[in-house]
Amino acid sequence: MNRNSLTTAVIAGIAGVAGIANMASAVNLNPDGLGQVLLYPYYTVNGGQSTLLSVVNTTAVGKAVKVRFLEGYNSREVLDFNLFLSPFDVWTADIFALSDFIGASAGDGAAIFTRDNSCTAPVLSEGTFANGVGYVAFRDYTFSGTNSDTGPTDISRTREGHFEMISMGNIVAGSALDDDTTHDHGVPPGCGTAGNNPTPAEADFEANDAVVAPTSGLFGSAEVVDTANGTYYTYNADAINGFTATAIISPTNNLTPNLAQANDPASTDATSYVFDEAGNVLTSTYTSSNAIDAVSSIFMSENVYNEYVASASGNGTDWVLNFPTKRFYVDATINSSAPIQPFEHAFGAEETGNALGLSCTVIGITIYDREENTSTPSGCGFSPCPPGQPPSSLCHETNVITFNSTGTNSILSSTLTANIKPIGTSGWAGLNMDPPATGHTLRAATNLNVFHGLPVSGFAAVNFVVGSGTATFGNYSGVNRHRIDRLCTNSGGACS
Repeated sequence: MNRNSLTTAVIAGIAGVAGIANMASAVNLNPDGLGQVLLYPYYTVNGGQSTLLSVVNTTAVGKAVKVRFLEGYNSREVLDFNLFLSPFDVWTADIFALSDFIGASAGDGAAIFTRDNSCTAPVLSEGTFANGVGYVAFRDYTFSGTNSDTGPTDISRTREGHFEMISMGNIVAGSALDDDTTHDHGVPPGCGTAGNNPTPAEADFEANDAVVAPTSGLFGSAEVVDTANGTYYTYNADAINGFTATAIISPTNNLTPNLAQANDPASTDATSYVFDEAGNVLTSTYTSSNAIDAVSSIFMSENVYNEYVASASGNGTDWVLNFPTKRFYVDATINSSAPIQPFEHAFGAEETGNALGLSCTVIGITIYDREENTSTPSGCGFSPCPPGQPPSSLCHETNVITFNSTGTNSILSSTLTANIKPIGTSGWAGLNMDPPATGHTLRAATNLNVFHGLPVSGFAAVNFVVGSGTATFGNYSGVNRHRIDRLCTNSGGACS
């Protein structure tokens, strides 16, 4: 079959199952990388590293976007702001450690700066570098003082986590907001200059007469960079399409919109499309109170697979496993019914299998070297074994798994680590997100589809060092996306 005929056959097959025109009207994970919502599974400023990020608007209309950063323990928000992208615009920024760039007196938290001209509200100029570039420090308000969730309360908790960008709406061409934010010779004329005062762009945005339902068209990437040691870990953001059929605008100083606001056209329900291993489209609809499940369903993984190179002489592998929706199931301030499956423990619950500052979830581990020698860890599986925790638990919303025979040695300098003792120096591992002893299942959709496992995103970061000491010639780093398989069951028959 020639290529054109094959493409036609594939499109016809998809259209017959779901209706090709409707693929954009239900939540789906776009393998081509364009979407309404972008999820970036990891940032860090540990170990002298910074995280560079970018988002690109590929369309001929402006976009109003909520940018949100979340720390790694419980995904409490550490910073958000509104971003206004011109047609065909790119916005870039750098997440860095204040102590690295400014000095110890600035504190031990993370911050963000940009040299980009695209409009943000508020303007990112809370502080200023010696060269005049502005920056904004990440906040600890949501996890310290009266907002403590039993996790760490110091500002260093902001140094590691993940972030998301949610399209709130398309900017109407010719509107005042469009005039404010569209670049004229590289500079938008109406961003404003005041720190916390409403800028012209934000005022026009909040008037809610210049924004319509968002379309797709965003893509993004991020890079964890250590300029001193020459490492560079780059990845693409996960792109969600069909997230919202209405404009979901939100002013600054607001925790919405969020991932629980998925919605269908002309309905408060939220539907997802998920491809199973046979290439069938599974359609699952969730009521508005369970709309977060539509987003979780597209990330549900029964098993996660990737390769490893054991840590030695600077070589090593870190697996980043981010649960991008976990907080909606385990944080009692978001959902008073926490915990909710597929997760086992509310964050900070002092009970068997959990502890303060944690929300642990049991998984299974199988390891192979490159010659098919295998091992299924007994005991705690991960090391060091957390006191009172069940075998092989992942206890944060953003987790980093190391592969080291003697202990945790993270090439990403992570503080959110669990360690797997490898077989030999290299091989691959499988993580069972639906272990028989506990089992993890998402709530049933209205058609009784049930997805098994956990909602996972992430990648494996690998580093190789050539030479040693003064004879070190360089670092060679790379990133491999996790591979997964899915399992759906339906008490009324086959998933559909």
